[in-house]
Amino acid sequence: MSGLLLWICGAGLRLSVLAVPPVISLIQSDLHLSGTEIGILTGIPVILFAIAAAPGSLLIEHVGVRWTLTCGLAVTALGSGLRALAPESVSLYAATVLMSGGIAIMQPAMGAAVRQWMPERAAFGTALYTNGLIVGEVVPVALMLPVLLPYFNQSWRLGLLTWSAPLLLIAIMVFVFGQRTENHAVSKSGRLWPDLASKLNWKIGMILASVASTYFCTNAFLPAYLTGMGRSADVSTALTALNVGQFPISLLMVALADWFQGKRWPFIFFGIMMLASVFGVVFSTGWWTIISAGVTGMACSALLTLGMALPPLLARNPDDVARILAAALAISYTYAMFVSLLSGIAWDIGGMAVFAFVPVAIAATPSLFTIWMISLKAASENARS
Repeated sequence: MSGLLLWICGAGLRLSVLAVPPVISLIQSDLHLSGTEIGILTGIPVILFAIAAAPGSLLIEHVGVRWTLTCGLAVTALGSGLRALAPESVSLYAATVLMSGGIAIMQPAMGAAVRQWMPERAAFGTALYTNGLIVGEVVPVALMLPVLLPYFNQSWRLGLLTWSAPLLLIAIMVFVFGQRTENHAVSKSGRLWPDLASKLNWKIGMILASVASTYFCTNAFLPAYLTGMGRSADVSTALTALNVGQFPISLLMVALADWFQGKRWPFIFFGIMMLASVFGVVFSTGWWTIISAGVTGMACSALLTLGMALPPLLARNPDDVARILAAALAISYTYAMFVSLLSGIAWDIGGMAVFAFVPVAIAATPSLFTIWMISLKAASENARS
């Protein structure tokens, strides 16, 4: 049951977020949003992931993993529903803030849940909930345009509203079946803000930052890029490839999690793959663009799994996992928010959506260098202890 709960909570982290990219053009047209405003809308989740990550770890200290996950899922469902009712951009932003805040307090709880629910297999537990996260990214992208929009008479509002129901169901399952324990996942540190003085937090954070900026910005700007190139018919296929491409590699990461643990070369290999695929999306044509989008998803999935496994592996004290992960997420999502905003500005200045990918390509590079600064020997020793 613990493995199933980790998996469905992982799915809950992304169901509502990835429902937006397939209908972003409809939202832009209906609410008259500029490229910069699209960048802001895309950036709101990532900045909330950054701001609320550390308070989320503090919440775990007071109410525990089970209650933190339940509350986060409920808030996410509420924000997702309110977003579908937004009459203009400001209320859409406000509802997105609420939804993103719910997700943000869940994210550090996932690392703590791995150590609490599957203490002997941290790498496997991380790969398991990351696989669920990827399914949560794939399903709304795959279903929104071909299934939900035709069923709801092309209403993007009803399409977004649909994803509140599974979030509430997951919240109920976690509350009913989640492990009850009086020993919370972290000690009473009382720290509200992330520890930005920790070099380890920055190193892990920059690896995750490369992934977050590449993944979220590609999802956000790929539809506009293809539409501007006269390829609007390829939007659904390309987004599906980007997100479905994550799934097979995530299964491989689950199977090979113990083997990859403590090794540096997987970070380098998938980092190069991620950067090359961004260039492939921009400079290729026809089916090669869709294939490149799929490769982007594969590389992001692999690097995300590898990066998210580092806090439970490198933390000297199990009580530190949530705080390390919260700090790393705060760093990574702040970085991704700025990249999203810069991409939107580049789009407006250049006059074409293709210019949005210039900051994305630059932002993908830190993972290639940061991994050399981390002692992975410590991860191997912690895994054996």
